Amino acid sequence: MSDVDALKSEIKKLSARAIAAKMNLHDLAEDLPINWTTIMDVARAAQDAYAALEAARGRLKALEAA
Repeated sequence: MSDVDALKSEIKKLSARAIAAKMNLHDLAEDLPINWTTIMDVARAAQDAYAALEAARGRLKALEAA
């Protein structure tokens, strides 16, 4: 498997994780004020997931441009 294919596979996994984190944040928002104390943890998980996805997409773009 090439580096590009491996990175595309990683991006698929990261995208699924980011979508799940977004849904967790959405669900938390719908249930407020229940579990309001978890807002920062859930938001941080979503931020981390999207940051990892963006970084991987940037690596793929650089790899494809080379």
